[in-house]
Amino acid sequence: MKLMQQVQYLAFNPGVSPKEGGLPGLDVLKKVIGSINLFGIIAVVGALAICAVIWAWGHHSGGHQAEANGKKGTLVAAGCALLLGAANGIVAFFSTMGSQVH
Repeated sequence: MKLMQQVQYLAFNPGVSPKEGGLPGLDVLKKVIGSINLFGIIAVVGALAICAVIWAWGHHSGGHQAEANGKKGTLVAAGCALLLGAANGIVAFFSTMGSQVH
């Protein structure tokens, strides 16, 4: 019976938790991910500017389809900027929530 309890405990708590510095190259990986995030934010700024121009052009030229696409693109770009800016907080939140599950 004691062995069965140990197996059940191991199934629910394998004892694995994230540790800093466990693998070589972790600093390089953090820099690469940070650079990708920065590249994404710069791309979103460009997309937001282009979509805003399309929205304005469609509005002033009477192109309802262009205006609708500009609005849609502006909202998508703003959503992407929100997600890119909040990426660390979102991951930290769900990581904390996941560590509380028993």
